[in-house]
Amino acid sequence: MIKQKPGYMVAILGATGAVGKETLEILEERKFPLAGLRLFASKRSAGGVMTCQDKEWEVEELTESSSFEGVDLAFISATDAISKDYGQRLGAAGIAVIDDSAVFRMDDQVPLVVPEVNVAALRAMPKGIVSIPNCTTTPLVMALKPLHDAVGVKRVVVTTFQSVSGTGAAAMDELMDQTKDLLAFRDVTTKVYPYQIAFNLLPHIGSFNEGGNCSEEVKIERETRKILGMPGIRVTATTVRVPVLRCHSEAINVELERPLKANEARAALAAMPGVIVYDDPVKKLYPMPLDATGKDEVYVGRVREDESIANGLNLWVVSDNLRKGAALNAIQIAECLVNG
Repeated sequence: MIKQKPGYMVAILGATGAVGKETLEILEERKFPLAGLRLFASKRSAGGVMTCQDKEWEVEELTESSSFEGVDLAFISATDAISKDYGQRLGAAGIAVIDDSAVFRMDDQVPLVVPEVNVAALRAMPKGIVSIPNCTTTPLVMALKPLHDAVGVKRVVVTTFQSVSGTGAAAMDELMDQTKDLLAFRDVTTKVYPYQIAFNLLPHIGSFNEGGNCSEEVKIERETRKILGMPGIRVTATTVRVPVLRCHSEAINVELERPLKANEARAALAAMPGVIVYDDPVKKLYPMPLDATGKDEVYVGRVREDESIANGLNLWVVSDNLRKGAALNAIQIAECLVNG
């Protein structure tokens, strides 16, 4: 935990990226106690100005000689190389580091945290670093936690439908440009993804391993076990990139330890902090990316019993990957650290 004081000097590494911009917005929305703000980005973005809490802050170039003297807390949302280098360096210097990459997530000495699920993990930060999970793992564990607490979870099968914002601003531009080209009957160009993403689906996120699994799928499986503290839980994932600008969706099938009726599951989910149950089949109410965009909560719907297995349950989950999947989760962790 960080020593409590009226305001904190905060650094953001990767401030001009999609998650960095979202972080600034949420710091302002939640009135995080700022004593000062240091914004770091590449040389190309240096010299620009960004606004937060009614003040303008100049963007600095991140270099080997960048000084972090006086910084209490650092958010890193940049490349893996920057996370590895600066995360370890800043953590060793006594700065609390909240990292958005996969570099430290499976390190036994680095807590992997979703505050609503496992805030107690923040009590031990021997490296001064805390990781936030993959933007698909976070909504998954928030849906699983109340079910596990109620009756226990044995096995999870999840298929994700991930928006292009998970790849970054360039991917969002590519989707828009390809859509415009196709509607104008022009050929499309691909730079970010290996294939056209507009009006298409790519069942491939990350790199493939020898077993044919994508790195994104492996992350979900491993991170879910660590966050829930259940190394033996069976988890399998299939990850799909879809032509949606923002918000990730997930189709989740859960095998439970004991029976749980759909209405009981809805009640357990509704009582979970940060979760909204949006589920009325008669009125065709179910979560969609348009519902969750810009929202903090994880939306759950299509809750129904799976009669193909004993104690089975199906869920549909949607959340804003740039907010709860990244920036908001990081800031909630910071709030926990400064509030003790």
